[in-house]
Amino acid sequence: MTTQGTADIADTSPASGRAGRHLGRAATVFLATGLLLIALNLRIGVASVSPVIRYIQDALGLTSTTAGLLSTLPVLCFGIFAFLTPWLVRRIGIDRLLAVVLVVLAVAIATRLIDGSPALFIGTVFVGAAIAVGNVVLPAAIKQHFVARTGLMMSLYSMTLYIGAALASGLTVPLMHAFDGDWQAALAIWSIPAAVALLVWLPRLWTTRRASRRSGTETAVSQADSAETASVADVVPERDEPSFSRLIRDRTALAVTGFMGLQSLSYYAGLAWVPTILTDHGMSSSTAGLMLSYSSFPALASALLVPILANRVSVRWIPAAMAVGLTALALVGLVVAPVSGAIAWMTLLGLGQGAALSLALSYIVWRAPDARHTAHLSTMAQGVGYLVAALGPFLVGALHSVTGGWQIPLAVLIVLLIPELVAGVIASRNRHVLTPVTTE
Repeated sequence: MTTQGTADIADTSPASGRAGRHLGRAATVFLATGLLLIALNLRIGVASVSPVIRYIQDALGLTSTTAGLLSTLPVLCFGIFAFLTPWLVRRIGIDRLLAVVLVVLAVAIATRLIDGSPALFIGTVFVGAAIAVGNVVLPAAIKQHFVARTGLMMSLYSMTLYIGAALASGLTVPLMHAFDGDWQAALAIWSIPAAVALLVWLPRLWTTRRASRRSGTETAVSQADSAETASVADVVPERDEPSFSRLIRDRTALAVTGFMGLQSLSYYAGLAWVPTILTDHGMSSSTAGLMLSYSSFPALASALLVPILANRVSVRWIPAAMAVGLTALALVGLVVAPVSGAIAWMTLLGLGQGAALSLALSYIVWRAPDARHTAHLSTMAQGVGYLVAALGPFLVGALHSVTGGWQIPLAVLIVLLIPELVAGVIASRNRHVLTPVTTE
């Protein structure tokens, strides 16, 4: 999963346009590769934890509730830092901020080699903060540098997010066995992809500096930064723009935010605990991790196809109902026959969650009349939505600690699909935020 909504930040200055026109094919491919390598790292630091959560609990003596915080903290950071990212971009700039994201990710993931719970939890907070900033900034960088290929790059971006999550979910346990059962090494080794992405991205910063020097004046740098600052101001509420206080009172905006938050809650709860649910019912930890990894592939398919379907059906709430229904069937299956039907349940779960994510992101665009409204709605849906989603892993872990089983935690997730469906139905209506008249 995301794979989730972002603020619309882009540098549309003349300098940016000239730079884009003068990029050669090789430079364009290299830039795209750098951005996609960054995207690859935006789920690894979270998805790698759940397959070995039981080993972490045993080694550190954590309860299920405390262990759930390892999956809750990053999602909580996703929400908090979504609101802070525009401030960071104004001061650092998009390209430099992406480099900082990679540095923080690499260091924070590597700290998982340090013994003890404090280092693990502190590192997890920094992982979540870095990913949160990347969630917002990376699509902005794609829009800035690939104006004519935004659709293609966003599709590749979404695919890469799923690939990163699948690799981390499927390979962490085998890596742990390769390191003689050392779960810390298996988690810390995922700092390498972040370091590789940083090495690929650094030439981008050097190229920008050289281009500025070739322009014959250092003021080009300040002008570029000023253009970035001005473009980022689009996500900061102004007197004539839709503020957070106005959107929070709008029914459509609340529905879009609710759908984003509840589908994210379901996704991150599953990401955190599905491997443990399967291992507690007799499946090997390696196979459980592979099952979670496998679910990313049907999710990818539904994420690509459902937005197309949503624009073609006359009854607009059907795609949202399909997404919720598929997820419900998967959760019921995990209650009734978690191991014997695991492949079927993981297929349904992937299809449902992939569809829900793509709809959540699409509703942000479809329910906004222009780019400025999209930016504000995206920030609200992502910030508030991830704060809601952060409850998922913690809630499931706490209920498991109290009940000693998985039936009640899964039943609660099933019940929460009801308000998700209601929010999806409202969000699917052809109405823009803050106005009664809309067209898509």
